Amino acid sequence: MVHPRNPGMSMAKLRRAALAVAASLLSATAFGQSIAPPASAAPQDLKFAQFFRQPVGDRGLQLSETLLSAQGQQVRLVGYMVAQEQPQPGRFWLTPRPVRMSEHADGEADDLPASTVTVLLDPAQRERLIAHRNGLVVLTGQLQVGRQEDGSGRVSWVRLQLPPQALEDAPSAGGAAGAAGAHAH
Repeated sequence: MVHPRNPGMSMAKLRRAALAVAASLLSATAFGQSIAPPASAAPQDLKFAQFFRQPVGDRGLQLSETLLSAQGQQVRLVGYMVAQEQPQPGRFWLTPRPVRMSEHADGEADDLPASTVTVLLDPAQRERLIAHRNGLVVLTGQLQVGRQEDGSGRVSWVRLQLPPQALEDAPSAGGAAGAAGAHAH
């Protein structure tokens, strides 16, 4: 049988090619190898507006092909750091609009938009608190897409893993530091 969109390729060849790609990805993952692009590759600019399929259908929000294809890639995001009453060490949130959290008063009910990104510091910096920064910030890191529940039970769908050197330039005062790898925009 011939592939309808590519008459030069049979369905059997297409299946073999897909299996070969899947096997190489599984092999790389099984041996702990990174499937990220080379470090010299320029990061992809990603916008919050590209996170979900548009228009939103009767099935609700669905992750877009753009977001899914950026999984594991180096991306650059521009957004606002969420102001939190109770910041969590080693992480913070990035949103498309300014948000102020009142965790003590609101508990589980918060105003985080659906496109909120959980920004993760390097595991060696997991105890570090990041001081809030007003205005837009630009962050570059490796994108992780997919459901993940943290120790508190909070679920995230999009995470940005910052590189270890992201905090090297940030001053540390009383356990707090400037925004990781960020600069005012």
